[in-house]
Amino acid sequence: MGSKEVLHFASLGCQLGEGPLWHPGEKRLYGVDIERRMIWRVDPIDGRSEQYALPVQVGCLGLRVQDDFVLATEHGFGFWQPTEGKWSPIEDPEADRPQARFNDGAVDPAGRFWAGTMTPKGFENSLYRLDPDQSVHKMETDIGISNGIDWSPDGKTMYFTDSPRKVIYVYDYDPDSGEIENRRTWVDSNEEAGVPDGLCVDSAGCIWSARWDGWRIIRYDPQGQRMLDIPLPVQRPTSCAFGGTDLQTLFITSAWSGLTKRERHEQPFAGDLFIVQPDEPGQEPNRFKG
Repeated sequence: MGSKEVLHFASLGCQLGEGPLWHPGEKRLYGVDIERRMIWRVDPIDGRSEQYALPVQVGCLGLRVQDDFVLATEHGFGFWQPTEGKWSPIEDPEADRPQARFNDGAVDPAGRFWAGTMTPKGFENSLYRLDPDQSVHKMETDIGISNGIDWSPDGKTMYFTDSPRKVIYVYDYDPDSGEIENRRTWVDSNEEAGVPDGLCVDSAGCIWSARWDGWRIIRYDPQGQRMLDIPLPVQRPTSCAFGGTDLQTLFITSAWSGLTKRERHEQPFAGDLFIVQPDEPGQEPNRFKG
């Protein structure tokens, strides 16, 4: 049986910790501190962390088949090789919108990289798909802040969060073509505390959603019914991902961005990394085939 006890795991102190991603080959957890333009890496055995500075704000990262990374940043898509410290831009589909930056994203079951944009206000953002041939496709529009995205274990359903609307959508997803259709509201959180942020799907097809300003993470069944509500000692959990050699550990990132001095004093672990041991393991991360 898994444990629902939340443990403080690593003192990262991220201003805006996001995008946790398990690297099975290295047996390390990667993630980003968006506002500090940093990528971090944590050893799950002892919690030791390393940091890598980049010339751009990174919203999220995905694994490539080559074991390095594809990124979505404030200046579009690119590749990153941590061993060489090399950052290689690919394309910025929103170069004409300097107020926008890429936020959350993930690699789909067929090896394509999805990521969406955000702005401080308004609903003029989009969700993009980067294919292995490096072509970029606009897949959804009229988004407030593109956030948590993942796929069901059978690869036929895509979940996607629009945070300002406090809604998680579900789409029918075609792994062969990469097309999405039949968008419908899967979870509407407008009557709840907190805002849906990052998410991940476990091997049972249940969805874990971090709640910014909600002090918690929530597990839903595939029908969108709340199954589990786990309180956290921080106001702004941001995202979650499964890792560990057995994919049995749920890692939860957080942020202190926007908190007052008093709130930060009352939340000494804000910006740090937490873990929970659920009953069901996660899914191994998909790899970008480009």
